[in-house]
Parts: sequence; structure tokens; C-alpha cells
Amino acid sequence: MAKFAAVFLLALIAISMLQTLVVAGGRQGNYGPGSVKSYQCPSQCTRRCSKTQYHKPCMFFCQKCCRKCLCVPPGFYGNKQVCPCYNNWKTKEGGPKCP
Repeated sequence: MAKFAAVFLLALIAISMLQTLVVAGGRQGNYGPGSVKSYQCPSQCTRRCSKTQYHKPCMFFCQKCCRKCLCVPPGFYGNKQVCPCYNNWKTKEGGPKCP
């Protein structure tokens, strides 16, 4: 009986870990590299830049980054680690190019 309980518990843990990986992979797939087609860039950047007071520059650079990276991070700010190209593209001075 103890062996059965131990095997059952291990199976539950394995299933739980697998579910976590699937959910995390799904989130990455929605926002990761190549998740946006170039024709979707204006709408994704409108979402990304909707809460900034610098709307025009945000839209300009977001669309430039989106066309190059085919990715726009989730949310209005931050979360750039989801899209490495978007995150790692820097200005000449070394600052972030993408909003």
C-alpha cells in the first residue's frame, strides 16, 4: 500500500510539473520571438504605448522594433525578457532602443 501511495504521489508531482511547463510555454508562444506578423505591429504597438505620455515616439520605435523582431512584449512597460531581440537592441549610447 505504501508503494502505491508513493508512486501515486510521484505521478501527481510529475503531472503538475508538466502542466507548469505547458502553461509557461503557451505564454511564451503568445509573446515570444516571431509571435507577431508585420501587419500586426501597429495594433500591438498601440496596445504597448497606450499609457505613455510620449505616444508618438513610443509608437515610432515600437513599430521599428516590432518589424525587426516580430515581437512586442506584453503589458505597457517592462516584460522585455519575453522578446530577447526587442530587449537587446540598443541605441548608440547603450540605452534601450525599444519601448
